[in-house]
Amino acid sequence: MLDFGWSMIAQSLPLLAQGALVTLKITVTAVIMGMVLGTLLAVARISVFAPLRWFATLYVNCFRSIPLVMVLLWFYLIVPQVLSNVLNLSPQTDIRLVSAVVAFSAFEAAYYAEIIRAGMRSVSAGQGAAALALGMTRPQALVYVILPQAFRVMTPLLLTQGMILFQDTSLVYIIGLADFFRTATNIGKTTGFEINMVLLAGAGYFVVCFCVSLAVTTVKKRIKV
Repeated sequence: MLDFGWSMIAQSLPLLAQGALVTLKITVTAVIMGMVLGTLLAVARISVFAPLRWFATLYVNCFRSIPLVMVLLWFYLIVPQVLSNVLNLSPQTDIRLVSAVVAFSAFEAAYYAEIIRAGMRSVSAGQGAAALALGMTRPQALVYVILPQAFRVMTPLLLTQGMILFQDTSLVYIIGLADFFRTATNIGKTTGFEINMVLLAGAGYFVVCFCVSLAVTTVKKRIKV
């Protein structure tokens, strides 16, 4: 334990904090955008309008069948070109973070869509019928009656999927983005404490995921009550 390199770790805390901030930005933004897009896809999948339903089904099945690493590489190659043409950005502009956020949001939306669709299906059909009988339109019944009940049931699964997303953010190393894990490994290679920094990064991920797991367990108990 005396040779673990605690002094080096203490000196590296500012850089590690910057990497952790990148990981946090990707996770929070992708969770929010993924849930919003996932909700729209879930509604589209149960729509009576066939083309909309087919599109949502194709989107979900497509992204659920492609490895996340490949999606990250696709968006890393595509997003810079699109933004450069639309916003007239300089080729030197670093938009790796934007590429990562878009890729994670698009990818996670497919999984959130299935979770949300299952939650909507779990709500009794009588709830929607009662809302329509009270004079609500179908969109109003969906927003004010079905989705609130569905999200209450889905909360543990949504938290779990967010935790998986947090773990997967370490894959951004393939596009050279300095997240928490890549920053830790870079510091380790530079200082000669590579194993130590990898263990430290693993401990950081473990602590966060363990706390989320406890939160999921607590939420499940409250939902049962």
